[in-house]
Amino acid sequence: MNLPFRPEEAFMQPPTNPITRRLYESETCPICTPPSVVAQISQLPGLDMQKIKVLWKRLLGGDILAHNRPFLERRIAYQLQLIEFRKMDHNLLESNQHRIEALVRNSRLKQRVKDHPLPVGTILTRLYHEVEHCVVVVADGQYAYQGSLSVIAREIPGTRWSEP
Repeated sequence: MNLPFRPEEAFMQPPTNPITRRLYESETCPICTPPSVVAQISQLPGLDMQKIKVLWKRLLGGDILAHNRPFLERRIAYQLQLIEFRKMDHNLLESNQHRIEALVRNSRLKQRVKDHPLPVGTILTRLYHEVEHCVVVVADGQYAYQGSLSVIAREIPGTRWSEP
């Protein structure tokens, strides 16, 4: 992938974080991301929003989808890594996609367990605001607690819906 610019040119400052600087200057990086990419990503939070927008347009093209800075930084960081890793392996994304498709094709989906009605006489208890509430399962899927199930949902938590 040839870009009209080198992504590292967008960052005029050397890394300021001591850890990133050490990674950038060392020849053997303990992580697999190249130091230049680590340095670029570590500088994203320090850039003003205008530079973030310029980077977005250069790396991802098109208009900015959101003005949420953390989102933009994550997408730019992902794209910087993608560019660098594609230099190492041009078919990385395609091979990963084939592996994912093979896993999906060869794996078995778990069968969803059908809901089984609770046996008559089952007592459901819940401690809510230091008060223990008991509901008894009666015939025909009904519940005994001062009325119907909707009453249960309203009476215990104090609203028309039950909370988890």
